[in-house]
Amino acid sequence: MNENIRFTKEHEWIVIKEGIAIIGISDFAQRQLGDIVSIELPKVGSIFKRMQSMAIIDSVKASSDIYCVMSGEIVEVNEELLEHPEWINQSPYESGWIVKLKPSNMEEFHNLMTNEQYNKFIGETEENREKYQSGD
Repeated sequence: MNENIRFTKEHEWIVIKEGIAIIGISDFAQRQLGDIVSIELPKVGSIFKRMQSMAIIDSVKASSDIYCVMSGEIVEVNEELLEHPEWINQSPYESGWIVKLKPSNMEEFHNLMTNEQYNKFIGETEENREKYQSGD
């Protein structure tokens, strides 16, 4: 796992390499969604504001919006996912990346959760879900 990875409460991840942000969904998110059957990708050149919906993932369980983690311009989309949406399930941090973005505000990156903070967040989310389901 890349130590420079950051996460949102909506379960997107982001890594910045050479000034370009690579964005996908977390392993936790893909497990919650189940088998992913298709994805709608944004167009290259599209400009998004932070936390604006930019893509839609369809799984056997549900359709989910994927949010733009940082403001910026889409410079590349993972076209391979159109043929192989299951890569998001199999390799969410490697071959299952969704878009590459040229960020317009690097400050937004520092406001995201670190891997450690995210693991704590999803641990609490799991505990709360179990309490809710057991009726405590």
